[in-house]
Amino acid sequence: LIAVLTTIGIVFSVLFETLIFFRDVSPLEFLFGTQWSPTSTPPSFGFIPLLAGTLLITAIAILVAGPLGLFSAIYMAEYATPRLRGILKPLLEMLAGVPTVVLGFFAALTVAPLIRNSGEAMNLTVASESALAAGLVMGMMIVPLISSLSDDIINSVPQSLRDGSYAMGATKSETIKRVVLPAALPGIVSAFMLAISRAIGETMIVVMGAGAAAKLSLNPFEAMTTVTVKIVSQLTGDTEFASPETLVAFALGLTLFLITLALNIVALIIVRKY
Repeated sequence: LIAVLTTIGIVFSVLFETLIFFRDVSPLEFLFGTQWSPTSTPPSFGFIPLLAGTLLITAIAILVAGPLGLFSAIYMAEYATPRLRGILKPLLEMLAGVPTVVLGFFAALTVAPLIRNSGEAMNLTVASESALAAGLVMGMMIVPLISSLSDDIINSVPQSLRDGSYAMGATKSETIKRVVLPAALPGIVSAFMLAISRAIGETMIVVMGAGAAAKLSLNPFEAMTTVTVKIVSQLTGDTEFASPETLVAFALGLTLFLITLALNIVALIIVRKY
């Protein structure tokens, strides 16, 4: 009950400040605006560039972490010996304990220069900070999340399902693809959704790896930013708290909350259908 009431309190506190913001700025201008420039005259509070950066970086992270996390979970659960699994799983989960600021340094000092130099070698224009650099490092961060949860889910599939598949003449690979993974699908989808939510809410890696430029672009080689980065930047500094430049952070937070909620609802629909 305390947890539920706390969640409701958070939502209503953000909602209250958001309504104050929408007294000065039109919701349509905020939700469908393509320019983000709070300090200009007049200021622009377009949400679309921030959403584009958030979705692009998150998509890159999931494209990296999804296959790596799921395949490593399948290997540890179905192919690795108990001794090898006892070594690999703790080593993989150690990655989850690395502070995000350290991963941000890795993105800024190692991954971003490597991508820029590789792009220059192929005559591509790559910014010193790019969405690709942040997405790759963020993918590394959420690999243990997908791997550990998927491994536990796969191990929870009853052995009788595997034995029945083998009795029908299926190979180990066919059993995993046709029996184990479909049975574990709800848990795997939940692991992916948790990883997506974790990626959407990440800040430090984006600041240090992708920069803080709000651009409406789908080019992963450009500097971009996300909603969470702008929430932090708008709430810090010398701006008056009651000004639209500060209150926009609450509108960003509420919108991001609703987007994450919608993603979870879609995931539930997928799980129930299949």
